[in-house]
Amino acid sequence: MEKNNGFCVSNLSSNLLITCFIALITTVLFRVLYVIYRTGKPLSKRASRQPLSTLIVLGSGGHTAEMINLLLVLQKDRFAPRFYIAAATDNMSLQKARVLENSLADSSGVKRVSAEFMQIYRSREVGQSYVTSVWTTLVAMAHALWLMIKIRPQVVLCNGPGTCIPLCVIAFFFKVVGIRWSSIFYVESIARVKRLSLSGLLLYKLWIADQFFVQWPQLQRKYPRAHYVGCLM
Repeated sequence: MEKNNGFCVSNLSSNLLITCFIALITTVLFRVLYVIYRTGKPLSKRASRQPLSTLIVLGSGGHTAEMINLLLVLQKDRFAPRFYIAAATDNMSLQKARVLENSLADSSGVKRVSAEFMQIYRSREVGQSYVTSVWTTLVAMAHALWLMIKIRPQVVLCNGPGTCIPLCVIAFFFKVVGIRWSSIFYVESIARVKRLSLSGLLLYKLWIADQFFVQWPQLQRKYPRAHYVGCLM
């Protein structure tokens, strides 16, 4: 009798654990679907009148040049404060961002620059083996998590560098768990004429980006959820 009672208790405990696990998975799944449904929806009228803390991801080479051109036409008062992030080995991009912010401050007569400049570890350097990149990717994700907890931006603006992927993934995770709702705006590089970059493809296919912009009409036809904005360069 005692053996049967112990067996019943064990079965009940196992069933309870399975039920709790299924309930947890179901809750997470519904939350993810809700976040995807809400993705791209306009902000509330109250939020749209207030300044939005903005994270700007810079990439080496043409990525930063395109981003600077994009920032020149943004409403600076609305997207503030601004946080610039570049790879740890990319000092040139941050220098260009500092020049931009100083010019904006001089033109507006404001002495204090409403911007911060940060660096993040790369997931993988050019030419790095895939075996060693596993460790560097984990380090980059941990660093990205720390930066996102520190900044907690309302807007994430990026245009293709691989550095943006861990930051955007964590921003999406924050939406799911309810830490912060960050709107992710992705602008595909003008160099991408016929197909998306790997970064763009990941953010598009996984429904991570709230708004996805391309600079060539054939890309918009191939990826119908993207918005064609013309050439920004």
